[in-house]
Amino acid sequence: MAPIRYLDSAGADEPAATRASFDLTVATALRMEELGFDGFGVGERHHWPFLSSAPPVVLAHVAALTSRIRLFTGVTLLSMLDPVRVAEDYATVDHLSGGRIELIVGKGAGPGGETFGLTPDQQRPALADNFRLLHELWTRDDVSWPAVRRPRLDKVRALPRPLRGRPRIWHGSSSSPESVALAAEFGDPVVFSNAGASSASVRPLVEHYRAEWARHGRPADRLFTGAGTPGFLVAKTSQAAIAAYRPVYERLIAMQRSIGGRPSYPTVEEFITHSPALVGSPAQVIDKVHRQHEIFGHSLAVFSVDPDGLPEEDHWTSLELFAGEVAPALRTALPDPPP
Repeated sequence: MAPIRYLDSAGADEPAATRASFDLTVATALRMEELGFDGFGVGERHHWPFLSSAPPVVLAHVAALTSRIRLFTGVTLLSMLDPVRVAEDYATVDHLSGGRIELIVGKGAGPGGETFGLTPDQQRPALADNFRLLHELWTRDDVSWPAVRRPRLDKVRALPRPLRGRPRIWHGSSSSPESVALAAEFGDPVVFSNAGASSASVRPLVEHYRAEWARHGRPADRLFTGAGTPGFLVAKTSQAAIAAYRPVYERLIAMQRSIGGRPSYPTVEEFITHSPALVGSPAQVIDKVHRQHEIFGHSLAVFSVDPDGLPEEDHWTSLELFAGEVAPALRTALPDPPP
C-alpha cells in the first residue's frame, strides 16, 4: 500500500513536494506491475501529512497506465463516506481497469472523522451500516434504504454496475470483533491490519473470525485472510536493511508524535524484531511471513511501501529483491486458496 505523503510543513515548496509524492506513487505502481506483483493499493487519509484523500482518482490514473496488476484500497474509510458515492466511484474504476478493483474497507485510524461530522464512537456503527448499503447497491438493481445516516433511497439503481458483479471486498480490522463478524456474515475475507501490535496479540481476533465463519456454515477451505505489516524493506543483508530503514522509521515515529500518537517501539531494532514489519534480508522476510502465517493462515500480505527518508535506489532494490527472491518462495509454500 502506498500512503502518498510528505512530511514537510506547508510553504512555498508544498506544490513541488505534493507532485513529487504523487509521481513516486505512480512510478512505484508501474514498477510493481513490471516486476510481477499481484496488486498495488492506495490508502485513504484526510489529515496532514497524508495526501491519500482521493484514492479513486489515483487508482483510475494507475489503471490507465497498467494492464494486469490488481488495484486495492487500503483502507476505504467507509465509516465516513457516502456508500452511494463509493459504489459509483469504484464501479467506474472497475470498468476503467478491466475488472481489477478490490476494496479493503474499514473504520480507519487517526483523526479525520470530525471532518465528515462523525465522533469516534459513531464511526464503527457507521461502518457497519454503510457496508450493508454498499453491498445492496452492488448486488441489487433497485435499492430502498431508510433515512438514518443519509437521505432515504427509494428504488435507486447505482450506476455504473460493476463490471463482473460485486468486486471482492475485504474487511480491514486490527481490534474489532464486530468487523470480523460482519465479514463472516457476508462471506468476505479479512485483512488483519496488524500494524500497531505484535502478530500474536491479534490471534484471538483471528480465532473469532474463524468461529463466526463456521457459525454461518461456511466451508473452512473458502476462508481467505490477509495480514498487514507496518513497514517493508528488503535488502541483501540484515545489516543493510537496518541501516537503510533507520531514517524511514525515525521520520515515521516523528510523524506519529506530531499528530498525538505514541510509537509502540522506540528504536528501529525493536520495531523490526517485535513488530510485524517485513524488514531484513530475503531469507528473514520469508521466515517472518511463515511465522505470521501460523497465526493468520493468510495468503495476502499487505505491506506499506513507504520510501519516505529512503534513497530511491534502496526503494527500487527492495521491490526487486521481494519480487525476485521472496515472492516466488511464498507462492510455492503458501499458495492461494480457490478464487
